[in-house]
This record gives sequence, C-alpha cells and structure tokens, in this order.
Amino acid sequence: MKLQSKIFFILLFILLTISRVKSQEIQGFASLQEARLEPFKMEVTYNKTSHILFPSPIRYVDLGSESLIANKAGDIANVLRVKSSVRDFEEETNFSVVTEDGRFYSFDVFYSTYPDTLSYDLSKLERTKEQQYNTDVLFEELEGELSSLTELMIKTLYEIPKRTIRHIGSKSFGIQFFLKSLYVYEGKFYFIMQIKNKSNLSFHIDFVNFKIADKKNLKRTVVQDKILSPLRIYPILSTVHFQSNGEYLFLLDQFTLLEDQILEIELMEKDGGRHQKIQIENSDLVHAKIVDDLHLKLK
Repeated sequence: MKLQSKIFFILLFILLTISRVKSQEIQGFASLQEARLEPFKMEVTYNKTSHILFPSPIRYVDLGSESLIANKAGDIANVLRVKSSVRDFEEETNFSVVTEDGRFYSFDVFYSTYPDTLSYDLSKLERTKEQQYNTDVLFEELEGELSSLTELMIKTLYEIPKRTIRHIGSKSFGIQFFLKSLYVYEGKFYFIMQIKNKSNLSFHIDFVNFKIADKKNLKRTVVQDKILSPLRIYPILSTVHFQSNGEYLFLLDQFTLLEDQILEIELMEKDGGRHQKIQIENSDLVHAKIVDDLHLKLK
C-alpha cells in the first residue's frame, strides 16, 4: 500500500512539473490569436460572377486555390470579379487583396449554388468596423511610410480648393492645363494639376508624363531625357468631358534641377492631337509649399 502511494505521488509530481514547464513555455510566446485579422465571408458560384467594390484601386490579388477565378473588371481599377472555376467545390478556400491605399483584405470563400449576395461595396464600411477586417501594408516605394497615411495626405491636399500657383500653364484648342499647387512633405512632392476643357469635345487622357530635360536641347527630339515615375496618381486618370474640369494629384519623390535643366510635364490626348506641355523651373520646386499643421481627415 505504501509503495502504491509513493508511486502515485511521484507520478503526480511529474505531471505537475511537466504542466508547469509547458505553462512557462507558452507564456514565453505571444499568441497569434491577438494578431488575428477577421476575414470577410462570401459565397461564389459557377454560373454567376460576384463583384467586390474596393475604396481604392487594386494592386495585388492572391488566390488560395485553383477553385477560384479573379481579375479586375477591365479598366475599372477598384472592382474585382470573382467566381468559381469548378462546380460544387467542397473545401473552403480563400483569397487576399492589397489596394493602393495600403489596405490588406482577407476573404474566406464557400461554394453556393444560389449565393445570397453577388455584389459587395466595401467603401460602405464604417471606419471603426473596417479596421476589424483590414490592416495597413508598407509599400517599398514609400520607404516604410504607412500607405494609409500617405493616402490620407493625398486626399486632404487634393480637396484644398485654393490655387497657390498662377504662372505655370498652357492653353490651346480649348484645353487649359496648369499647375494648381505644389506641396512638399517628408521628402515627397505633391503636384496638383488641373485640366479645363472649354471645348465641345471630350478630352480622353492617354497619360501625363514627367521628365527632366536640358534647356538647350528642348527642341531636339533625339536627346534622352530622364523620365520620372509618379508613386501615386489620384484619382485615376479619366476623360475630362466637354465644358468641364478635371483635377489630379501626382506624388513624386523629392528632387531638384541643375542650372541648365527644366521639368517638363506633358498631357497627352488619346487618339487626338490636343497635347499640352508646361515647364517648371528649379525656383518653383524649391518654393514648394511646406505641409505644416495639416489636419488629416480621418473618416
């Protein structure tokens, strides 16, 4: 009897020791549950296409399995089309989306012959609720700055109505193209350009080109100029309809010009010849308006 009691207490001691060690090990690590990002739940089917409208243009899509097909809806950058590639898949799958405003979205997907909903508008989510289902990502070109903060800065500057620059622009064929404002913040330029279409024909924008050129070679077309690629364009370039205006913000890395250089900004019309070109001196760049005490509009 005494032997059995000793064996019982020894086993109990061993079990308590193992339990204490495991508890200490668990306490030494943070639970991933605390970092959980709640996925959206959605149903897809084979015969119909689901559409998801995001608040910002889509930058990246990753599908969890070959049971799904997803792509952007043509030239519409913020609409994703999703459907099943096979009938009646049984296992749950998923996909993820990153948008230009630096948001990461996760979706759990189930098959349904008759989905309850086929279209979703994520821009309707309230800010407090939205944060449960998406998070910020860091884009390399923004050098570690939160993309959502950059997006807020862009939208806030874009909505400022005041024109701060009045001497840089061009006009021909009923089209006016000018630099409305130029801001600088944290090593980035914010060019706000405005297009006024006073003609009776819509102006279809092909692209807007930023390039550094030598003043003495402006009339030569063979010279290799330095092309500057905007980090962001807001909103998406679109048609400026007749008798209307269009306004766009271009985000570029900060730079300066040499004494014999000039910045050229070209506005090109798609399938047309009403191209516009403006020139910016280094003195204009160094006098860019500093963003100071700007209240970001957290919506």
